[in-house]
Parts: sequence; structure tokens; C-alpha cells
Amino acid sequence: MTTAMRQILWGLTLGLILFIALTLSYMFAFPVARLSDLWNREMMDIPFIIFTFSISVVLGVAFGMASGTYWRRQLKAVDSWLFELEEGQQPEIDSNQSYAEVQSISNRIRKLHKQISEKAMLSQRLATEKAEEQESRIQEIISQERNRLARELHDSVSQQLFAASMLMSAINETKAPAEDDREAKQLKMVEEMIHQSQLEMRALLLHLRPVALKGKSLQEGIEELLIELRQKVTMNIKWKVEPFPLDKGVEDHLFRILQESVSNTLRHAKAEQLEVLLIKRDDKVILRVVDDGVGFNVEEAKAGSYGLQNMHERAGEIGGSMKIVSVEQKGTRLEVKVPILAVAGEKND
Repeated sequence: MTTAMRQILWGLTLGLILFIALTLSYMFAFPVARLSDLWNREMMDIPFIIFTFSISVVLGVAFGMASGTYWRRQLKAVDSWLFELEEGQQPEIDSNQSYAEVQSISNRIRKLHKQISEKAMLSQRLATEKAEEQESRIQEIISQERNRLARELHDSVSQQLFAASMLMSAINETKAPAEDDREAKQLKMVEEMIHQSQLEMRALLLHLRPVALKGKSLQEGIEELLIELRQKVTMNIKWKVEPFPLDKGVEDHLFRILQESVSNTLRHAKAEQLEVLLIKRDDKVILRVVDDGVGFNVEEAKAGSYGLQNMHERAGEIGGSMKIVSVEQKGTRLEVKVPILAVAGEKND
């Protein structure tokens, strides 16, 4: 039941009480021998009992409608404040509230927004400090290990896959047309499987590269990553990256989220197109990654995917939020929004 309906029912109840009170007051002031006399007595050519009943009900319903409309408007205002708070925006609250209860709610929402903003700012600052500290201690070790693994895979498995691909291509080209068609199809299938394995190996080698920005801005890191990726795979890759300063901790987390998302696309999506967007709108940084791959069930993947959980945690550590929309056979869209709570200073290389 809505607030307006509830207030109308209360108004109708109040009208009935008013009708009873008026009737009893009239009978006390002008005693009647029988109750039927109330019907015979008229007011403005209307039987007294009908006149008082109609006036009471109309007044009660009118009061209920006015009260319901007012409180519905107040509740909608509170709902709007909470929605803006949920979206990370500062609620637009009218300071001239007529009721103390609504004024108290508005004051609490202001305090809650202030606390959320302070915690998000603290999270960003801690993320920046944590990123700088960890990068100075372990980045060199991680870089060396990733380079070693990438070099060994490139020198052994990748070269063997390339040789196998060349060999299968030569066999298929020299095979006589009159030979067994079934065998030719099987050889062609093997060649395609080797080609697909080459693509996955290239994606894996790209993923094994050091993930730190190493003094570059987020925009420079994204462009370098996507340019190299475009040279390694046949996927159509597009991007739009706007230049604007960010704290190092925010840049580091967004870059790692992008790498994880691109890696998932290369390994699982079977996509032909990949689009990356990095923009700043209304004091928010928006990172969006869209592909046209096979998609997946987001709810099922959340429970068992370490990568998705890691991306959600990284977005939360910098006071942001991440949403994933995926439709099977139509693609996946990942979007991260991070509020900018202070003007980012000069980045430390």
C-alpha cells in the first residue's frame, strides 16, 4: 500500500470519527426522541444525517489526500538523496525542512556522505602508499621472473608451435587433391588448432610481461599495451584514452584491472573486436572494456573466478565500483567508475 493510499484511509477514518462526534454533539445539544428524527431534520434541504456524513467524509478524504501527497513528496526526496548517495554523488538537500524528522534525516545523510567521501579518499591515499611501497620492494623480482618465464616459453613452446604450424601448412599445400578427403580435413583441423594455440601463447606471453607502469602515465601504459597487442593478434582493437592526471595508486589499480580484463578476453571470449575507453566525466574516472565475444553467465562466474574477484577488490580499494554486463553470444562489457575526490598532484616516477 502506498503512502498516499494509507493517508487517505486514515483521513477517511478521521472523517467517520468526526461524523460520529458531530452526531453525538447534535443529539446532546438538541435531544431527539428517535434516531429517525435525524433523517427528518434537514440542513440546506439535505437530511441532517446525510449532510454531516458527507461533510465529514469529504473533509477526511481531503485531509488524507493532502497529507498523503505531502509525505509522498518527502519520501521521494529522501529516496532521491539515498540514490545520489549510492551513486557517489553529493545529495542536493534543501536545508529549509519544515519537519524536524525530515531535517534529522537530511542531516544524517549529509554526515553519511561526508564519512563515505572521507573513507574513499583515505582508501585512495592508502592505495597510493601501498602501491609505491610494494612496487619498490617486489617489482624487480616480479619483473625478472615474468621475463624469465616469457623468454623460456618463447624460446621453446612458441618456437615449436611455429615450426609445427609451418610443417602442417607445407603438408596441406603439397597434398594431392585426389587423396583421402577425410584425412585432408583432419590435417586442416590440426593446422587450425596449432594456429589457435599460437594465438593463446601470444596472449599468455603478453600477460606475463611486467604489469607495472614503470613511471609512465596510465594513458601511456594503456596505449603501449594495446598497440603491442594489436601487433600480436588478429583481433580488431580500438581505444579512446583521454589525458588527465591521477594518483599513482589509482593508475596502478586501473591498469591492472585492464590487463586482467584483456587477458580474460584473449583467453575465453573468442572475440573479433575489443574496445577500450578511459575518460573523465563529472569528477569520475570511467574505464570501459567491451568485446563481441561469446559472453558468459556473470552470476555463475563471480563465485568461481579469482580474476573477477580480484578486479572487484581492486576497484573497491580505490573507492570505486565495477559492473559487468555479459550476454551469451553477444559479448561482454566491463565498466569501472572511480570518484576523483581531490585534485591529483604531480605523479612520482
